[in-house]
Amino acid sequence: MIVAQNIKFANPEYFYLLLFIPLLLIWYFYKEKKQSPSFKYSTIIGFAKAKKSYKIYLRHLLFIFRVLAFISLIIALARPQTSSSMEKISSEGIDIVISLDISTSMLAEDFKPNRLEAAKNQAMEFIDKRVNDRLGLVIFAAESFTQCPVTVDHTVLKNLISNIETGMLEDGTAIGMGLANAVSRLKDSKAKSKVIILLTDGVNNTGAVAPQTAAEIAKTYGIRVYTIGVGTKGTAPYPIKTAFGIQYRNIDVQIDEALLKNIADMTGGKYYRATNNKSLTNIYKEIDALEKTKIDVAVYSKKKEEYHIYALLALLAFSMELLGRYIFLKTLP
Repeated sequence: MIVAQNIKFANPEYFYLLLFIPLLLIWYFYKEKKQSPSFKYSTIIGFAKAKKSYKIYLRHLLFIFRVLAFISLIIALARPQTSSSMEKISSEGIDIVISLDISTSMLAEDFKPNRLEAAKNQAMEFIDKRVNDRLGLVIFAAESFTQCPVTVDHTVLKNLISNIETGMLEDGTAIGMGLANAVSRLKDSKAKSKVIILLTDGVNNTGAVAPQTAAEIAKTYGIRVYTIGVGTKGTAPYPIKTAFGIQYRNIDVQIDEALLKNIADMTGGKYYRATNNKSLTNIYKEIDALEKTKIDVAVYSKKKEEYHIYALLALLAFSMELLGRYIFLKTLP
């Protein structure tokens, strides 16, 4: 809910009357300059040491009060109004779980700085765009672990993603376990739309749950799965620790694209192949565009007349001029 206040004028055409203000000033100064004396003397030597009355200076206040009354009256005629608007926002949020492969093969450097860091960075950028959605994180290697249940606290989620490293789980690639764990995070969700983004760079080679079985369960609960295969074509440089420091060896890139495509097709999702940082960025952008949160905005507005204060100010200024002219300065009409 957002409340905004601003001032508008119902009859702004009255502001053209302000053009008379310069004319009033010209008239006043001309009148003062041409004003005739009440009495004429042959000499003013006898008044040389006489003190000037304060009325000589205060008499200009009468004109200032008149101008203030004129300006205030014009503003009152223009009818200033304050308007308050309220937006009632209702959204049909999407619950999304990112299932991320953290096996040691994700350290390959065909992505910069490596596959895992590139995947983490893109996941965090994706989270920043999903302000109305709940998101969660599952990691997997030879086993699977829920790093963060679905939450609206995106700051906590991003911090958990930034702390992910290979070696947190036993090495291997259990795609079925990673998918099944993500499904368990969403199966009881009441969201209108439930989505899993599963990212891996390998072939399912371990785990107690077959990937096809996990996909069937996802389909049963109405969960769409977008699968992403990460890795260049051919071979990729992989860092190996040796007694002489880090050495690089080219390893074959093996991604079970048929399996990942089958999982996506079964659940109504889509399979993507990312071969570099740019393509991975574009994939997340496309998923973001496909999974848009529906937001309904109802706007209510209310106006309040504010001319009263300016009308009172005009009356006060006019009264001050009359009091000054006919009482304090004792000027005859």
